Amino acid sequence: MPSEPRRVHHDWMDQDAGPVVRPYAMTQGRVAASGDFDLVAFVVATVPDLTPGVHLQPEHHAIVEAAWEPISVVELASQLDLSIGVVRVLLGDLRSAGLISLYEPPAAEQPHDVDVLKAVVNGLRAL
Repeated sequence: MPSEPRRVHHDWMDQDAGPVVRPYAMTQGRVAASGDFDLVAFVVATVPDLTPGVHLQPEHHAIVEAAWEPISVVELASQLDLSIGVVRVLLGDLRSAGLISLYEPPAAEQPHDVDVLKAVVNGLRAL
């Protein structure tokens, strides 16, 4: 039987009451990111350590730490136990500050090849 996934402990989370800090507070009321972030795009930190003069929230620091190796936007949200909307806004902040880079997978940028899709369908029918 699979074990329960390990949940990250957050200071802003109360087991009985739920989230103490609402997502809009983490994003300072912003709901739209400064840029479009595909869920399967890879995020990579561009600096090894954040400089002391940069005033960022703990969630920003957690994103930079987690993105030291390439990680997709959706995996990042799951790992940090934050909603996709919040992560997109925070990624916009970090991208504007030059602290992360974003890499879109080539398949997301190009339209689907009809011949490949037909070959897949024909292969499935042959099974």
